[in-house]
Amino acid sequence: MFVSSPDRQGVDTAPSGPSTHKSPGPERDLSSLALLAERTRPVSSSQTRLIPVLAPLAELLPDGALRRGSTILITGSPAGGGGTGTGGGGGDTSMALALLVAASRAGSWCALVGVDDLGAVAAHDMGIDLGRLAVVPRPGAAWAETASLLLGGVDLVVLRPPFRPRPAMARKLVARTRERRSVLVIVAGRSGWPDPPDIRLSVDDLRWEGAGSGEGYLSGRLMTLTATGRRASARPRRHHLWLPSAAGTVAGADGDDGITDTVVPA
Repeated sequence: MFVSSPDRQGVDTAPSGPSTHKSPGPERDLSSLALLAERTRPVSSSQTRLIPVLAPLAELLPDGALRRGSTILITGSPAGGGGTGTGGGGGDTSMALALLVAASRAGSWCALVGVDDLGAVAAHDMGIDLGRLAVVPRPGAAWAETASLLLGGVDLVVLRPPFRPRPAMARKLVARTRERRSVLVIVAGRSGWPDPPDIRLSVDDLRWEGAGSGEGYLSGRLMTLTATGRRASARPRRHHLWLPSAAGTVAGADGDDGITDTVVPA
């Protein structure tokens, strides 16, 4: 479900000449978002404390799932590593989308704000239920208000801010996340995020596999993911993942369950 940008004026198709008709404008678009949030507001699922994630990601999180009311910050590798059709050359956007797969399959509504390079086919192949995904690709100046509205009605919101927000603006979104018992996943890129998150996921050592010396086909992208955070997440944990794997999904790189559990010395 794609939602038009809140700062984009509507198109008046009426004949030319004097008219009292006004373009819908940002107020109407934000009202539409509020209506969407109300319609998708969780009912029974909101009573549960945790939101599921795929098995290869569970070991990165202290509860093996996403805790409602938490904020997740994802940072990508400066070296990039090429796109996947799901945006984020540094792997940060792909990692954010991977967190939505199990949740959308389980019936949770999810939303993307400011992610204007989504590859719908790649997202579907990853496993996301596109029927439970709302996308506001270009929210413009109303990006923070758009995210706040959606946090009131969906379980997970992935936000890519256009710039580093003021601390007060970031704290307001974090407080909204806790109040509404949603999960806010921030893809900050180079702009950064001023408020300490509950969990920080750092993507490093991206490497594509499959292509030889100018020949062959890319079969998957290997990355190293390090999780740090507060309380139970204070001690860093590092895992190796395929994102995407040869099948276009998320898979662990080692071990019987596809996960290597390496505790990084503090």
